[in-house]
Amino acid sequence: MAKILIVDDHPVFRMGMEELLNQEEDFTVCGVAEDIRSARRELIEKKPDLAIIDISLAQENGLDLVKEIASGHHCVLVLVLSMHDESVWAERAIRAGARGYVMKKEASESIIVAIRNILKGKIHVSANMMSHLLDKFQVNPDFQSGQSEEVLTDRELEVFRLIGHGLSTRAIADQMKLSIKTIGTYRDRIKQKLCLKSAVELTRRAVLWTEKENFSKNSLDNVRETPTET
Repeated sequence: MAKILIVDDHPVFRMGMEELLNQEEDFTVCGVAEDIRSARRELIEKKPDLAIIDISLAQENGLDLVKEIASGHHCVLVLVLSMHDESVWAERAIRAGARGYVMKKEASESIIVAIRNILKGKIHVSANMMSHLLDKFQVNPDFQSGQSEEVLTDRELEVFRLIGHGLSTRAIADQMKLSIKTIGTYRDRIKQKLCLKSAVELTRRAVLWTEKENFSKNSLDNVRETPTET
């Protein structure tokens, strides 16, 4: 029976996911965590076979935990389960070390299939995402424009997201525990990669992108979809 750790900062979702997985004969939830610190403790104490991790963990980025697991807990497989748009985050999750990506709006059966595929040694993404990745591998010109947020590194995208939430450079530096100078460098790189000429254009672009992300999240929250729904 595969032991699974759930890392998500929404208590109701954790409960629903735990109930869903414990109904399966070949799964058992060995632990839950709401942030990176508690997840580290559960990883050491419970020794799960697979961890299900959300990208948004309060003020933390779940991809940091994915990278940490990939580099230090080599026997733990990772499935990223998040409300964030897979077209932006799935490839980043796979590059960080995850073996699969599923959006929370997907049916609960998709989560079960993803877990079983990953435990069998496969990488699991949606059919649309697989087509997207294949297009990139074939050097589709649409991916060479340099205009998409996809060109940003994980750190740059995090800075971009926080700009979109209206945080100042100092506030971003405090939250990410980096210097103001470093955040300024990230801002300059983002403008260069997205072909933006000014701080005003950067802020406008970040706000529009963040509003799109928030729309997806609010749609999920309004439906209040839980993993036990069919």
